[in-house]
Amino acid sequence: MRRWLKWIVLCLCVAAGGSAWWYSNQPAKAIAPTTTSVARGSIEDTVLASGTIEASALVSVGAQVSGTIKTLNGALGDDVKAGDVIAVIDSLDQENAVKKAAAALANVEAQRKQQQATLDQAKVSLARAQSLNPQKLVSDADLQSAELAVATAEAQLEALDAQIQTAQLSVDSAKLDLSRTQITAPMDGTIVAVAVEVGQTVNATNSTPTIVKIANLDNMVVKAEISEADVPRVEPGQRVYFTILGDPDTKIDATLRDIEPAPDSISDESSSSASSSAIYYNGLFDVPNPDHKLRISMTAQVTIVLEEARDVLTLPVAALGPKGPDGGYMVMVLNADGKTEPRRIKVGLNNKVTAEIKSGLSEGDKVVTSTRAAATTSAAATTTTTGTQSRGLLSGGPGGGGAGGPPPF
Repeated sequence: MRRWLKWIVLCLCVAAGGSAWWYSNQPAKAIAPTTTSVARGSIEDTVLASGTIEASALVSVGAQVSGTIKTLNGALGDDVKAGDVIAVIDSLDQENAVKKAAAALANVEAQRKQQQATLDQAKVSLARAQSLNPQKLVSDADLQSAELAVATAEAQLEALDAQIQTAQLSVDSAKLDLSRTQITAPMDGTIVAVAVEVGQTVNATNSTPTIVKIANLDNMVVKAEISEADVPRVEPGQRVYFTILGDPDTKIDATLRDIEPAPDSISDESSSSASSSAIYYNGLFDVPNPDHKLRISMTAQVTIVLEEARDVLTLPVAALGPKGPDGGYMVMVLNADGKTEPRRIKVGLNNKVTAEIKSGLSEGDKVVTSTRAAATTSAAATTTTTGTQSRGLLSGGPGGGGAGGPPPF
């Protein structure tokens, strides 16, 4: 039994040694490099910004006279036309003011008629004195008194004319206040806020209390906050598109209309030029909104397109490697034999993520992106000379035994 056990152990040792020798003499499997394919697509160089959607026009409609809200015809969300009566203020005080002003006007007009009669009488007396004075039937003193009476009557008549104008202005003002008890829409739009209720008293003595707010929601304005680092590259006329939080898959196109010359912080008196907060400038663009899908104060994720290239060959920037002195790049391309070869390429638009390939590559070419090329441990490769190893490194193929990245220029 012991003898058989020795033979079994001896056979196992021989088998293990043979297997180890066989595996040690097998060529190592080549490590295939990681590649990416040259594909056709579009590239955009963009600036991202966060914006706020506002109505193209927003008007606060207020009360210019004091009183109690008698009727309120507009409700939140109602569409109105210019001239529509939105609210009515109890007009009793204003009606009385019109009557009082009209009575004052009538009184002054009556005084003028009386003064006109006095002037006519003074003129008659003057004419009589002028005809009798040459015959010495009327003294010079009486003639002068008649002349003075006419001048006085004319002056008083002019004063009454001025009083009539003042009284007429009072009547017009009272009528204007009466008309203001009916608050009308100044433009076509939608009521987006109602600030009062029926029966509420409004006081317009020191300020104009707001009754409703009307906005034009058919066209919206987006204010995009552009950082001071990006503003020098942004210009009016550039294409923009944006999405809203409620529908991030739908892009809405527009054109940048203007960039405000100063940040919003300039209107804040407490702000300081030495503030460490970031500075943003508002970029403005208009968006049609016929279905009123866009609402006031919505957040817009805005993309401003600085430059774009459509239907071009593209390659990830990670595959380019360092830029050469001539502005080109050297990349390693995997050929049909599984070996890598260097290619000098020219790049167009580069947005730091994807680059446009101008020349040197074709659609479908596989460009090496890993930092290791395929290696081999075949017997022939392990005994290659230093010169052969150098050539293998240049080609990036098997036998390179080193990095498969682009060789230096």
